[in-house]
Amino acid sequence: MSVEPLLVTATQRLAAAGVASPRVDAELLLSHVTGIPRLVLLRSARPNEIQYSAFKALVERRANREPLQHLTGSATFRYVDLEVGPGVFIPRPETELLAGWAIERAKSIDSPVIVDLCTGSGAIALAFVDEVPGARVHAVELDEVAFGWAHRNLAGTGVDLRQGDMSDAFAELDGSVDIVVSNPPYIPLDAWESVEAEVRDHDPSLALWSGDDGLDAMRIVESTAHRLLKPGGVAAAEHADAQGESAPAVFTASGRWTQVRDNADYADRPRFVTATRA
Repeated sequence: MSVEPLLVTATQRLAAAGVASPRVDAELLLSHVTGIPRLVLLRSARPNEIQYSAFKALVERRANREPLQHLTGSATFRYVDLEVGPGVFIPRPETELLAGWAIERAKSIDSPVIVDLCTGSGAIALAFVDEVPGARVHAVELDEVAFGWAHRNLAGTGVDLRQGDMSDAFAELDGSVDIVVSNPPYIPLDAWESVEAEVRDHDPSLALWSGDDGLDAMRIVESTAHRLLKPGGVAAAEHADAQGESAPAVFTASGRWTQVRDNADYADRPRFVTATRA
């Protein structure tokens, strides 16, 4: 079967359904079905009847706003690939900036001790293992299903992964950690209608909603990071773009931090707060 007409039809279907990147998603789904890399699909792919039927079914599921990563079973985060699916938060490109900020600081420390709060799929923890040789990485996740995905992704990496609440996690590390990083839930409860369907309907609620102002989890991150970090250790936590002032205020209000700063994402929107333990 000719690839280009197939992709054009799929792209039109996805665009009509409101998918943000219809052509890219169509190409990625066809690549997944055929096993042909996306960049050479037009030149090399010749879908058979079984692959054609599978592709059409996946396009319909994507048009119904199932996350692309759920359909392919994988997600890329920085330089690592992760297994993902229903029940775990899909890592976003914006979070790569948060991880990158923390990784660059870890590289300047001999055998750094890292804690990843709300690890989800294990994306940030795995990125540390991949990019910072000698790092001692600890990660915690509360949700049972998400923990299962993290366990698969981090198996054999040496990461100390635990299931539990971040508020009392890793008490034996109190005062000895170099970097605490977190992508916590941060969506206010009244923001339901503004959240895209892929997130609202498919990401686990525990990874999304965080009280009336969206900062309940951020307050726990601040408290837990202060407990875990050694003096001079750093914390970094992602937040919503509307929280560029309120998220850093959680850290400044406690009076326990210096160098509290907010950092922008690829679109120059406020995205994550960083702070140094006083």
